[in-house]
Amino acid sequence: MMLIDPHTHMISRTTDDYEAMAASGVVALIEPAFWIGQPRTHVATYIDYLSSIVGFERFRAAQFGIRHYCTIGLNSKEANNEELAEAVMEILPRFALKEGVVAIGEIGYDEQTPLEDKYFRAQLELAKELDLPVMIHTPHRDKKRGTTRSMDVCEEHGMDPGKIVVDHNNEETVREVLDRGYWAAFSIYPSTKMGNVRMVEILQEYGANRIMVDSACDWGISEPLGVAKTARLALERGVPEEQVRLVCYQNALDAYGQSGQMKEEHWLNPPPIDQRTVYEGNSILRGGRDPLVEDSGSKQHRRDDLIIE
Repeated sequence: MMLIDPHTHMISRTTDDYEAMAASGVVALIEPAFWIGQPRTHVATYIDYLSSIVGFERFRAAQFGIRHYCTIGLNSKEANNEELAEAVMEILPRFALKEGVVAIGEIGYDEQTPLEDKYFRAQLELAKELDLPVMIHTPHRDKKRGTTRSMDVCEEHGMDPGKIVVDHNNEETVREVLDRGYWAAFSIYPSTKMGNVRMVEILQEYGANRIMVDSACDWGISEPLGVAKTARLALERGVPEEQVRLVCYQNALDAYGQSGQMKEEHWLNPPPIDQRTVYEGNSILRGGRDPLVEDSGSKQHRRDDLIIE
């Protein structure tokens, strides 16, 4: 079964994670712009960061046969620095138009402050202008109220719920998100947000329509194989294979494919891997490691050997 991880912060991960994800069946992933753990204080650091997720991370992923996409946005925590936020809003349009950008995100609320609200609304308008989907980050605290508020604001701005992915859902929020016609995404974390067992129980209760699973793996304690492990557990517990395929592959493709940037043909007919290639002089190889160099025949072999461990 091919898998898509539609929310993963690979700039914080090692090449070992790319290798493991590819072996588990991940053929494509989406890297949302996010808070890196330490507040950024100048727009130049944002420019370098966004340049990395539209550039070097695409290269790193391709070295392991994974198609890399990203979303562009000002995150809710840093929206509270008004000087920085104003400067970031000026540069976002030029990055949002780059190849491989599939949405504006992740945006929304953290503490639900007036400044967070201001820049959430501004970015919704940018998404409308560019006709891009939106990835919403629901707050960790007061999540239910923040999730409802996020959808209310989207509707105030005339957004189409079918182009908006509401992420970091839990048992408290899923019913309303689905009832209102939005995509409901769930981040699989080792001890917080949503675990594999709870996720399977949600699938058994709600089915697979408009639901997707992601790892949201980042610089903290997180699981880059969250999608693969959830898929395996769901199958073991009797969730029909077609439903597992929807939540771990097809729904993400349908939601973010609306950007026109993400297409199944990108990984069904991928270029051969050649780890001898470099990006601005940099290679993923270290310590004299032999490069993987595929020929056209080995591409099909790679797809046929996808496994979940």
